[in-house]
Amino acid sequence: MSDDGRTAILRAAKRAFARQPYAAVTLRGIAADAGVSASLIVKHYGGKDQLFDVVADFGDAGQLLVAAPNAELGRHAVLTLVRWRREHDSDLMVRVVFAAGDGDERKMMRDRFHEQVVRVFADNLEGADRELRAELIVAHLLGLGALLAVQKSGEAAAADPELLADLYGPALQHLIDQNGQQSH
Repeated sequence: MSDDGRTAILRAAKRAFARQPYAAVTLRGIAADAGVSASLIVKHYGGKDQLFDVVADFGDAGQLLVAAPNAELGRHAVLTLVRWRREHDSDLMVRVVFAAGDGDERKMMRDRFHEQVVRVFADNLEGADRELRAELIVAHLLGLGALLAVQKSGEAAAADPELLADLYGPALQHLIDQNGQQSH
């Protein structure tokens, strides 16, 4: 299968799992949305459980977002998020917002997100309140990601990634650099 086919399947699966309870999602529905056959999904992903595992995996997002020294991490995370959206027409993390509902699969997605994104940020921070600061950093990134996902036109959608990093990165960097110190 081509990369376009895999991308279409994953996009359709992300939409399906975000909009419907796990039990209501079908491979036929995902296949119809992706423009492929259900048997092709089974051939490449195994089944619904395995496809959900791929959708609920945030490991790459966590690693990409923290792939810079702490002194540059705020700016890097913003640039990575914005460039990923523009290059892949998808977001690294926003799908976790749809995991707010009930059900074991939603809890699994939230738990994975915490371990693979929030925990990765916390492990890279120094000083007190690392977990809290990591959660706040990720909240900033989720907000930016949600804005870019919803606002298809406008200033943020059209802005140069460097400008967005210059404007948005310092708020993240402040949380990264805190080292448990209160500023006055």
